[in-house]
This record gives sequence, structure tokens and C-alpha cells, in this order.
Amino acid sequence: MIAEMPYPESVPDVFEAISDLPWPVFLDSAGLGRYDILAAAPCATLVTKNGRTEISDRDGKTLSAEDPFDLLRKRLLPLEAENPLPFMGGAIGYFGYDLGFAPSGIDKTGKNIDFPDLAVGIYDWAIVVDHLKKTMHLASNCRDMETKGIWNGLRERLSSPLRHPRKAPFRLTGKIEAAPSLDEYGIAFAKIKEYIASGDCYQVNLAQCFEAPFTGDPWTLYRTFRAASPAPYSAYFSNPHCRILSASPECFLERQGNRVQTRPIKGTRPRSSDPAEDARLARSLAESPKDRAENLMIVDLLRNDLGKVCATGTVRVEKLFEIEHFASVHHMVSTISGQLDASHDALSLLKSAFPGGSITGAPKIRAMEIIEELEPFRRGPYCGAMARIGFDGNMDSSIMIRTLAASANKIRLWAGGGIVADSERDAEYQEIRHKANVLLSLMESTLPPC
Repeated sequence: MIAEMPYPESVPDVFEAISDLPWPVFLDSAGLGRYDILAAAPCATLVTKNGRTEISDRDGKTLSAEDPFDLLRKRLLPLEAENPLPFMGGAIGYFGYDLGFAPSGIDKTGKNIDFPDLAVGIYDWAIVVDHLKKTMHLASNCRDMETKGIWNGLRERLSSPLRHPRKAPFRLTGKIEAAPSLDEYGIAFAKIKEYIASGDCYQVNLAQCFEAPFTGDPWTLYRTFRAASPAPYSAYFSNPHCRILSASPECFLERQGNRVQTRPIKGTRPRSSDPAEDARLARSLAESPKDRAENLMIVDLLRNDLGKVCATGTVRVEKLFEIEHFASVHHMVSTISGQLDASHDALSLLKSAFPGGSITGAPKIRAMEIIEELEPFRRGPYCGAMARIGFDGNMDSSIMIRTLAASANKIRLWAGGGIVADSERDAEYQEIRHKANVLLSLMESTLPPC
């Protein structure tokens, strides 16, 4: 079933029209991509905590210790024929960074976390906005028996004047705390340099977490920061456990038919309001031997990850060291592609490369062990993936950087950077601040005046 709806002036307003339904999600290209995808009211949900997955559907709730990737695969089968739209139902949600520990054989330390390792809905209908053709469609393969019964109500929501209730404005109610502190970061930085010097690893991504109490609706903050810092893989996702506000610039894994692609980011410079200085900063990134070396390490790592599931001889580097420009930073980006082997699917692709090498380091497992030793917090959603996997088997996903996560009246923001042999502490610490600056400034602007 496909119903054409009026092309909207404001896609966020369309999201507000469905935001009162359970588990609403907005995959938002923020004006930088062709498609926006919105959905709500999933027919089933999967939430993984402490190695067990709670599956909720029309029949009730069950608990399973089975691999969550396998549980999700069962919910997506059988696969549909190719669809006329990029998404007509399937799985949407986040795969938290910590989900990569068990497959890698890494033991977690006893750090607290407020967020599930996985929170995914199985959506039977979706709204697809095509900014190239200037169309909007409500679409479904009607695998859930209830979809036909609510179809006319959904169409009315999307065609009638918006009647959504006013959202309570997001406000911080206390100052932002950072962990680790500069001194603590310096100690961890020195330890990583020791590991690199001893040959344990080549690169480790060390992050900082910013946390503050808040009141109000995080959606109102998201509307503000998507305008201030647009990114092609933005997302807003609300579920009973947390709310995710992402302005990610980074594609993790994309599958279209048997073609797969990943586009790692490694290398950053701040933007400048002065055109000449801005061009100089971009040029310094493009010509930096250090940033090229870091980027190449991750390209090699991801070539290896794709090689696990792609047909022999098909993995290749399409673009190397491209400079892309975003609202607050320049990034160095490379592109690797391959042809998925017939024995694998989108979920085995995702699992094979999870978590993304651009936010761990190299070699990946040793870098993850060092991160777990030195970071004083659980990463949770940060550096995991926001993904959609359709009933047609296609997938698009992002690395959850530039991401806020709200839970239990606290909101968190993480930012990190790769440390290599010739890294300098103050420069790396400043790079973290460059990455987090726009979101931190927007959060701080909501503090009441002293």
C-alpha cells in the first residue's frame, strides 16, 4: 500500500504529527540528502540489556539470551521483493557501542549505564519524503494485520492541519560536567602513548562525556540544533528507555542489493567565519601527514571488516582522503565498497564491522580493550549505529557521533578523537572541544540566567 501525500514545507512538523504514537523515529537528512524517513507505532520492539533481549509484540513479552542480531533477523524474514521506495517497513533503531563486546570477546568492566545496548522497533509502515522529486508517501507492505485498520487515520494525520500539543521547552537545570577532566584525560592520553610505543596498538580513540540535568522535551532542542548544525545522517528517536538526538555526519554501512559501502571519517579541523582562514584550515587537513596516516589505518581496518562478508576480490577503496565541509568542522573522509557475498545479509554485514573502526582505533579489539580500561564511563549509544534495515534486505546506517542521549532527566554528549604516536595532548583535547562545541553551546544557551 502506498498513498501519496502533500509534500511538506517542514518535515519536523510531519514528525510532530506522529510523535504522540509509541516509539516515533525521524531519520533526517537535514536538507543535505534526498530522503527523510519517519515511522512510529512499531508492531514489535527488541531491547537488549545485560546480554538478554526483551521482545514485545502483539502476543506479549518474551526474554531471550540469543544473539540480538539473530533475533532481529527472524523478525525481518521472509524478505520482500524490491520495493519502489527506499523503505516500506522493517527495523529502525540503535545498536549501542557495547553490543560489540561479546562478539569481540572483551569483558566489560563494572561501569553503570542508563541505556540499553540495543533498542529497535519493527515498523510496518513509514513516511518517505523525497526532496529531489518533492514528494511524500505513506507506505507499507502490510505484514502486520492492524496496519489496514489504522491506514485512514494515518492519512488524516498527515493531511489535516497539525494539532500536536505544544512541547515543553528543553532547559538545563544545572551546569555541564565533563569526564574525564583535563588532568584525567592527560593521564589516559599518556597511557595510550605508552601502549603505542610498546607495540600494543597503532591508534586509540579516546572520548570525553559531557552530562547535565534537564527538564522539558529534548525534541525542542533537536529542532534547534538540526538548524544550527545540519548533518546528512541526523536522527531523532524516542522510546521508553531514552531519547536519541543525533547530528551525525558519518555513514557507517550501506547495503543496496549486493553492493555495500562504508565512508569512515578520520581527521578534523574547525571551520572559520573568515573565508581565507577557513580555506587554510581545510588545506592543512588535506595536506596533514598525521591525519592521512590515521585515515589510512581505519581504511585498512574497514577493508578487512568488509572482506569478512564480501565476495573475494570485490573490496576496493573508491575515494581516499576527501575533504568534506560541515557546519562547524572540516572532515577527511574515505570511501570503501564491496559486493556482499550471497551467504551474507545486512545483519551479518553490520555485525562483522561492529563497532565502526573510525571510533575505536587499530587493531580494533586491542583498541576497544584500552578504551574500556581508560574511559570512566559506558559509551552506550555513542559510537554505536543508528540503522534502518528494510523488509527488502537493504540497510542504511550511521555512526552515532555528534549525538546526545537523554535518560532519567540527564542528557549526555560524547566526543572523541584518535590518538597516534605523534599526537599532542593539548591538540587532541582541543579537537574534542571543536567537535562538541556547537552542541555544548546550544545546551548552555538553555541555562537560566544567573
